[in-house]
Amino acid sequence: MQVLQVQLEVGPDPAEVGRARRWARSRLAGSGIAADEPVAETLILLISELVTNAVVHTGCPAVLRMLLPGVPADEPGTVRVEVADRSACPPRPRHAEGDDTNGRGLELVDGLADRWGWRHEGAGKSIWCEVDRCEAGAPAVTFDGTTHEDVAYEAVWPHVAHEAAPPRVTHEAAPPRVAREPA
Repeated sequence: MQVLQVQLEVGPDPAEVGRARRWARSRLAGSGIAADEPVAETLILLISELVTNAVVHTGCPAVLRMLLPGVPADEPGTVRVEVADRSACPPRPRHAEGDDTNGRGLELVDGLADRWGWRHEGAGKSIWCEVDRCEAGAPAVTFDGTTHEDVAYEAVWPHVAHEAAPPRVTHEAAPPRVAREPA
């Protein structure tokens, strides 16, 4: 299975979340996932939550990555979303009460994603989730067994001289739901 990996650097400004959503919508459409597909809106909501968490809770730039199943787009497959930031603090799921205005992000991720977890990445961490794009009960093609040669790559980086180099991207098999991956 060929996989397309795309990534976008997101600045430490909450306004960047909207830019990340627009960028993700265009990449999903380019990979054959139509805007009116339920999986597209689920992925956009997951991206919005993960990018918001990274920007709001760390105050640092983040990197949004999407691993998209290859062509043909109408075959079952898994879309993986990762948001890496420079904070080594692990994600802390919370439970929001009544009128609380925050604390629901990871609960939404847990409810909407088929799998999610986090791992240390460099001096920071990466939080990831996966959504299977298939009919209920049909098996999806996941990233297990995908090799480096199977991954096409695109990156979007600002042209700022003082920005750090992009983090090293590695591929791994999907760990179990809500798993902390070893360093």
